[in-house]
Amino acid sequence: MGPPTGLAAVSAALLAMNRTLQVHDVLQTIVRSARELLDARYAALGVPDGNGGFAQFLVDGVTDRQWKAIGPLPRQHGILAAMLNTAAPVRLPDVRLDPRFEGWPSAHPEMTDFLGMPIADGEEVLGAIFLANKRCPRNAPTPPDGCGFTGEDEELLHLLAEHAAIALTNARLYERSRELTIADERARLAHELHDAVSQKLFSLRLTAQAATTLLDRDVERARGELRQVAALAAEAAEELRAAVVELRPAALDEDGLAATLRAQVQVLDRAHPARVGCDCRDIRALPPAHEAALLRVAQEALHNALRHAAPATVDVLLCRADGATLLRVSDDGAGFDPDAVRTAGRHLGLVSMRDRASAVGGTLTVRSAPGEGTVIEMEVPGG
Repeated sequence: MGPPTGLAAVSAALLAMNRTLQVHDVLQTIVRSARELLDARYAALGVPDGNGGFAQFLVDGVTDRQWKAIGPLPRQHGILAAMLNTAAPVRLPDVRLDPRFEGWPSAHPEMTDFLGMPIADGEEVLGAIFLANKRCPRNAPTPPDGCGFTGEDEELLHLLAEHAAIALTNARLYERSRELTIADERARLAHELHDAVSQKLFSLRLTAQAATTLLDRDVERARGELRQVAALAAEAAEELRAAVVELRPAALDEDGLAATLRAQVQVLDRAHPARVGCDCRDIRALPPAHEAALLRVAQEALHNALRHAAPATVDVLLCRADGATLLRVSDDGAGFDPDAVRTAGRHLGLVSMRDRASAVGGTLTVRSAPGEGTVIEMEVPGG
């Protein structure tokens, strides 16, 4: 059976994109699919950087050796600039004859017939897809001026460009959401650490005043108070160091879920009277949305326990369990009645935690009773 054609091929390409999470991989799939579906020899996709160049420029049909020989990424000029500025498709029998053509680098493949399609979100141009050198059908006579791209080719490329626009728009939204999450997390951790450091500094001030008062009456006791001043100053310095180290942006992308949770639990353990422990085992990488949901639920559960339950201990467990990833946050604090969802559910953020779990195909379980602590478990598929 030969390769799929028409709408069946487009469908296969879009399904492959839906199985891919990284925007770079989605765009590369679109470039490859565009070249294969439209029988082009060369394909490229460019995403402008806002400074006259390209933040991304993906190619298909060009070998690695050829690509290295071509040299630096192209600037936005000629046909490329026109497409990015006017947001209109361009279909040419020979790109070299167009007045906007400005030539290729010496190692660049020779290109003739050309089809370019903007990638747009409304009126905003996010990038463009370029195809060149349409192949003629097998066993068909080759016209003197080549086969050239057709109106049907243009329609198919427009469909792929729309999906590229979705991928780029989603990437923007994800980055914006990540920025907001980072800002929120930094503010929350700053509040936690501010409380801890303020308490240390208040104790330091009182102890120093006591030492000053005792200097003339009881030198030995004054020395003891000054030793306490030194110890409190060391603790305060450690908390400030933690503030500098831990108030960096959340690092799910770089460090992974387990390492990020461990780091945040260490901060909370220092900042609160309760002992906060973490058995966060390294798990297989999960989709970014799953990891983000698990992290936010863990943060919410920890916040609830430390702020409202007055526990002696809080334990976080992250592990694999029967083909799923399990997060458990348990405390020995005051507890509550889970059936009183109208008050406790909203007050403790249980509704938002359940929504986060449900959004990634997971489940949230809450076990608690007055005076018996609380256990919150979240399971998501994979890991």
